[in-house]
Amino acid sequence: MLDRGAVILLDLDPTVGHEQHGVRPCVIVSDPEVVSDQRFPLLCVVPVTGTPGAGALYPELSPGDSGLSKKSYALIDHLRSVDKRRVRRVFGQVASDEMSAIDEGLALFLGLGNRPEPSSAPRIL
Repeated sequence: MLDRGAVILLDLDPTVGHEQHGVRPCVIVSDPEVVSDQRFPLLCVVPVTGTPGAGALYPELSPGDSGLSKKSYALIDHLRSVDKRRVRRVFGQVASDEMSAIDEGLALFLGLGNRPEPSSAPRIL
């Protein structure tokens, strides 16, 4: 089932430049109501890699219930929307603490949440 936090297998090609490419696992990060609504043909996903990353934009994902076969890392900075027809398979579900780490990385990457303003710089709207 396509749910938020599901690990799915996608064909990400064609790609350009530094985008993740090929057939690879991804984590669905779209809201469950958007995913289940047939009016919305796209999913927002974060690709997964086995190459270690450091920092909040590369949270660690464990094998097991996720369906991943080895320790992996979510690539928050490769966030993208894909058509639901690209989904080849559903593997499993990431753990709730891993989804929380992904959410923290998304908030950082997208500039969401409460962030302190620099006190010396004037705010320009």
